[in-house]
Amino acid sequence: MSDKQKNLIIRAITGALFVAVMVCGFLNPSAMIFLFAIITGLTIWEYTGLVNDREDIKVNRFISTVAGVYFFIALAGWRTGLVNNFVVFLPYILTIIYLFISELYIKSKDTINDWAYTMLGQMYIAMPFAMINILAFEKGNDGVGSYNMLLPFSVFIFLWTNDTGAYCAGSLFGKHKLFPRISPGKTWEGSIGGGIFVLIAAAIIYNISLNYTDSANSNSLNLYEWMGMGVVVSIFGTWGDLVESQFKRTLGIKDSGNILPGHGGMLDRFDSSLMAIPAVVIYLYTLQLSWL
Repeated sequence: MSDKQKNLIIRAITGALFVAVMVCGFLNPSAMIFLFAIITGLTIWEYTGLVNDREDIKVNRFISTVAGVYFFIALAGWRTGLVNNFVVFLPYILTIIYLFISELYIKSKDTINDWAYTMLGQMYIAMPFAMINILAFEKGNDGVGSYNMLLPFSVFIFLWTNDTGAYCAGSLFGKHKLFPRISPGKTWEGSIGGGIFVLIAAAIIYNISLNYTDSANSNSLNLYEWMGMGVVVSIFGTWGDLVESQFKRTLGIKDSGNILPGHGGMLDRFDSSLMAIPAVVIYLYTLQLSWL
């Protein structure tokens, strides 16, 4: 068996396990919170390791990771109704203040870049992952949140569908480069094909939602709103992929890590979602849905 065949098998096995873990994680609210808290921590840990390899950059890796995970858990606690007081966010705010003030005492060679990279990790990784709690939990009049797995899970279904459609359409029809300076492999034909696949997936999810009896789905999207959400995920997911490609090009690396054999690192795997999740939240708020 050739190395290429072995790599293909490893990639397939890793991909199947990844999808299985993600699906199982969305089946239960506690499991989802636990899963994405781990994902948040691993991704920030990976990110801080990458930026710390740059000359004269020193980001506090441990505290940055703990801060990001805490922010995710705090927002989950607020959204589920376990905590209804803003005080839950105070430790996070104090931690960010500490990360700024601590630079005064460590004699950093480039304090401004240390601050910038520290906050980039929180804004680029911690905030988007935390916002999945906005999609997953509906706060009722009693302040208690009810779980709706369909919305957050559909974001990833759309992302996976978009990637698959873009790959198939790009391989068959791709001629015009989408963004050759950053990602030479992406084409307009692939992106359009991915979008078409997502619209089909949106129609299927809409029909599934008609039979979705969970109370958290009491105000479901109609067909056109699901399709609009699919388009948002397709566009912003592609931008998320390009943003991470630009990040890696700036650092001069091919993969962000090797934690997922055949798929690279956590940023490689979740890059699209880091733009798609907040974009979907904004989209749904724009629709003025009463459950948000």
